[in-house]
Amino acid sequence: MFLWFAGGAFVLVWLVFRSPAIDYRLVIVGALLPLSELPFGSPRILHSVTGAVGLLALAMLATPRRRLVQRRLVAIPIGVFVHLLLDGIWTDTDAFWWPFTGLAWSDARLPELARGPADIVLELVGAAALWWCWRRFRLYEPERRARFWHTGQLDRDVATP
Repeated sequence: MFLWFAGGAFVLVWLVFRSPAIDYRLVIVGALLPLSELPFGSPRILHSVTGAVGLLALAMLATPRRRLVQRRLVAIPIGVFVHLLLDGIWTDTDAFWWPFTGLAWSDARLPELARGPADIVLELVGAAALWWCWRRFRLYEPERRARFWHTGQLDRDVATP
């Protein structure tokens, strides 16, 4: 269930912000970060708004007066927020709004573990999204790909509509 979150986050953040300056690598890392809760089998803090907002606060407070670092790090909580959207965890009130609905963790299964064969379709959609990004931003060109791998940013000439 990696491609669905990686491709979905890349495309959705691009469509919302249309910014070549965002570190899309960190957006993808943020979108994959809640998968670290898979061993628990049920949602924990990274599947809640509190976790995403906490990461955002941490990124801002840990780097005072370092706007470029803040701008880069804010991509991680953005990716976590996108994960929450793509995961559909917002349908589980106890998990999404933890701890505001109670301190106990939700007893529901993680959506990543509960969808069954639909995950195959979502992975294919994620792969198609990544393929679209590869073509749209011409990442098949070595210079553009090297810039993306080193900075996470896209070239302005292919990123502007």
